[in-house]
Amino acid sequence: MTNSKQKGKRGELQFANLLKDHGLVARRGQQFKGGADSPDVICESLPDVHFEIKNCERLNLWDAMFQSVKEMGKGQVPVVAWKRNRKSWLVIMRFDDWIDWAKDRQ
Repeated sequence: MTNSKQKGKRGELQFANLLKDHGLVARRGQQFKGGADSPDVICESLPDVHFEIKNCERLNLWDAMFQSVKEMGKGQVPVVAWKRNRKSWLVIMRFDDWIDWAKDRQ
């Protein structure tokens, strides 16, 4: 396994554990299912979210979101979770998905 693949795997495990730390049921996706349509992290508590995890210093957000959209299942919302070294996680959504989520919380 190359260093970038190991870093990606570590990021997926770290994000899944972060979700668990906040009371959500989550696990790394590839270790169970594999394939291009498998999310990096499966969160049973959020089945309508397709997570694309990126653990890198530089990220093309558009490419990452495109990948999440391309691989998501019907009825899912694409979400990119990104972490740089020594920084906190960012969660990126499309505005239309975010505004629907925000309106549901009113």
